[in-house]
Amino acid sequence: MSSSSSCGVSPSVRTEILNPISNRFFAPSRINFQPRSKCEMINRRGFALKGIVASGVSVMGSSLTSEPVQGVERLPFKPDGYNFWTWRGRKIHYVVQGEGFPIVLIHGFGASAFHWRYNIPELAKNYKVYAVDLLGFGWSEKAIIEYDAMIWRDQVVDFLKEIVKEPTVLVGNSLGGFTALVAAVGLPEQVVGLALLNSAGQFGDAKAKTTESEETFLQKFILKPLKEVFQRVVLQVLFWQAKQPTRIESVLKNVYINTSNVDDYLVESIKMPADDPNAGEVYYRLMTRFMLNQTEYTLDSFLSKLTCPLLLLWGDLDPWVGPAKANRIKEFYPNTTLVNLKAGHCPHDEVPELANKALVDWLSTVATKAASLQTV
Repeated sequence: MSSSSSCGVSPSVRTEILNPISNRFFAPSRINFQPRSKCEMINRRGFALKGIVASGVSVMGSSLTSEPVQGVERLPFKPDGYNFWTWRGRKIHYVVQGEGFPIVLIHGFGASAFHWRYNIPELAKNYKVYAVDLLGFGWSEKAIIEYDAMIWRDQVVDFLKEIVKEPTVLVGNSLGGFTALVAAVGLPEQVVGLALLNSAGQFGDAKAKTTESEETFLQKFILKPLKEVFQRVVLQVLFWQAKQPTRIESVLKNVYINTSNVDDYLVESIKMPADDPNAGEVYYRLMTRFMLNQTEYTLDSFLSKLTCPLLLLWGDLDPWVGPAKANRIKEFYPNTTLVNLKAGHCPHDEVPELANKALVDWLSTVATKAASLQTV
């Protein structure tokens, strides 16, 4: 069994994250189509850190006693996972259901294929649906490697080539959204549509300048090693804290505006992978070598190379990634359909009925166009 990494941050960021958001309940009564507008760039580092805390927590001792959303079929939870594929010698977990035009679902940081529990069965009524666990997360192997955004791009691209083997649509939430974007750019001949749900990634800062200077003896052999030791100790403590039962509930309730779906199933799907012996080391590497060093990968650098239709399915009550970011993406990439939902960071799980409907409506046009191109 694999492990999901959880994470921690500096005290100032952590305090901001754990402040409870408004207790008001926003009923997801309708889908709003949002016009374009300019937006402010959200700080990359702040979002990355907050996103980790939200989805990387785990809790002990929960049982799967909660009832599914009324009227929405739920993917059965399997402690041993569903299917496994060997990629570069590593075990990769994925779920597949249905027949027809293929869709590949990609989860966010710290989550797994089970986060698409309410989407897989519904979408599988008309499509062949895959949900894959990224390397280092969920039921996929917790490899001790140097993590980089391009690792997951390569994984998804190879998954499309070796498992899916035909034109497909990629759908990703949070980190999975950014991964889906870079994979779509990496394999344009096979990816015919892309849907992003509250995607991670930021626009580049044209004014930012990077300066490199040679390390002194003191920096290289004394200060840098001391910094790494300090980071490891602090992150080990924060990793342990993030696994406490009270933490998962409070953090997830900051992500979901309607918290009724923060249930035992969701908790267990995050908790079980965290038992992997490599979870702590994967978490440390993600925090120190990936999440805090992303400046070379920006949304605009990949959107400028995108060639397929784009759907932005956005929870506009997300406390971390608001609708302004979606507006800016649409402004930058005109071949975009923007649908705003009254939900938080994970609209596909918080308001699955609305998310599924929006996806199906958009997919019907994309799949039809893809089929017509194949017959030409």
